[in-house]
Amino acid sequence: MEIIIENCKQSVLSIYEKFDASHDYAHIERVLKNAEKIMSTEPSANQNVIRLAVLLHDIEDAKYFSEKNPTSFDILTSLGVKSELIEEILHCILSVSFSGGNEKEITSIEGAIIRDADRLDAIGAIGIARTFAFGGAKGRKLYDVDEEVRLKMSEKEYRQRGTASVTHFHEKLLLLRDLMITKEGKKLAEERHAFMVLFLEQLENEVKR
Repeated sequence: MEIIIENCKQSVLSIYEKFDASHDYAHIERVLKNAEKIMSTEPSANQNVIRLAVLLHDIEDAKYFSEKNPTSFDILTSLGVKSELIEEILHCILSVSFSGGNEKEITSIEGAIIRDADRLDAIGAIGIARTFAFGGAKGRKLYDVDEEVRLKMSEKEYRQRGTASVTHFHEKLLLLRDLMITKEGKKLAEERHAFMVLFLEQLENEVKR
């Protein structure tokens, strides 16, 4: 399985290098590290499923999807992964996305670990950096004091409206701490959440001056 995981890594590197800095391969590496921390407290989890799902989880992200790239299914099949394992991995991948609060139901500890690991990388100092990296890549405003924050929206509404980067904190990032599933994920999210709150308070003070 180690060979399959290494070959999977090589397969995805050329895809992620086309993405902006908010979703590049460095993001995948950080999510893997987060998953490792959580897995150390969840011994029943299938580590191979988690590692492969993390490597593949942004390949078909709606923000970056291209028909020119192979799908997760294509890659796993080419690597000779068994069909029942492929199904489990793909189900985990589908459960990761926030989708404006319309995420899929988590039905396994593997799915919970992957979702928490990914969301940890969306908050804290790195989450702040990624938010502005993505906003810059999409030409979005840093902030808009008149922009309405939406807490209830469809997945389509969430993806279609190009909100200012600071608005994104209120529509998603500040919500993630309370959406963590695993005990370790909840613990790790606390410090990162607190840092974001301090950052936004300081930003508001500077904007008001």
